[in-house]
Amino acid sequence: MSKKKIIHLDMDAFYASIEKRDNPKLQSIPVVVGGMPNSRGVVSTCCYEARKFGIHSSMPAAKAKRLCNHAIFIHPKMNIYKKESRKIFSIYSRFTNIMEPLSLDEAYLDVTEDKLKIGSAIRTAKIIKKEVYKETGLTVSAGVSYNKFLAKTASDMNKPDGLTVLLPDDAEKLLKTFPVEKFYGIGNATSKKMHTHGIYTGGDIIKVGKNRLYQLFGKQGLLFYDFATGVDTRPVMPDRVRKSIGREVTLPKDLLDKNTIFNIIKNLASNVSDILKKMGLSAKTVILKIRYFNFHTITRSHTALSPFMEASDIFNITTNLVSKTEIGKEKIRLVGISVSGLENHISVPKQLFFSFEI
Repeated sequence: MSKKKIIHLDMDAFYASIEKRDNPKLQSIPVVVGGMPNSRGVVSTCCYEARKFGIHSSMPAAKAKRLCNHAIFIHPKMNIYKKESRKIFSIYSRFTNIMEPLSLDEAYLDVTEDKLKIGSAIRTAKIIKKEVYKETGLTVSAGVSYNKFLAKTASDMNKPDGLTVLLPDDAEKLLKTFPVEKFYGIGNATSKKMHTHGIYTGGDIIKVGKNRLYQLFGKQGLLFYDFATGVDTRPVMPDRVRKSIGREVTLPKDLLDKNTIFNIIKNLASNVSDILKKMGLSAKTVILKIRYFNFHTITRSHTALSPFMEASDIFNITTNLVSKTEIGKEKIRLVGISVSGLENHISVPKQLFFSFEI
């Protein structure tokens, strides 16, 4: 069976790049898009000049200001970003019908059989990059490989405005030394757990073997092994409909302190809000997930009267749900927040009124 030809495309600092394009005075200035530094808002994205100061997405805007006092902070203009996104995805659709959008600025393309009969994924990626720049004035980084995991890995390797190709032999060499933190699906908690078992690279994952990985991480462990060996059978899904967005964290030790847990919830709410904004979505339902010290897991949810996307709204709903749990009474080992009832058209009132049922 012949290998697929997959391209992963990721716009470079999308929101910030649009702001710089539309205001030439910002060209050489660190630009941060998101909340204002005098608020409790967070960074949605920032340009590469700002990243040199250590600023990154989901960071509190106040901290970003401390790291780079001369940065310019701009409120997101989602209607403009969404318009540019539609233009960019229209360009992609000229080359293939098998396209899987991940957010407003990121997508997978399966060009195994491209519409224009170009025949080469590398050549196709080069043409796409030129077309995007010509029609929008924005740059996009591309990764080309034979599966989704490697294509995304490649696109992250040479930003901004990069084009990286990972062939089978190249992928095998790279993955042996690839830090586990950069593997898809491995977050901070999982990487720390791996480190305690002497797993630091893809080569270490392979040495540990499938059986031990399954013991340590369940079915995800098998996925990690596949990725470390360059295997990813996930197809590009053109009709992919996202039903929910969520983030969760397994705590390094069981926690009882309510204030610490509330801080974790606040950070999770910011992360989920950032994803919603990046994808141009709002939500109507918040689900709080709690796993206690004894592995008993519960969820509590609430559906708001109006759609929301701000971290403060997610946090406020979640804190009301806390009263329906044993937080502060029983030790907690995992906390998660997810949102559902996703909508493409964002219409968020300044103040939301919630009606909770006991």
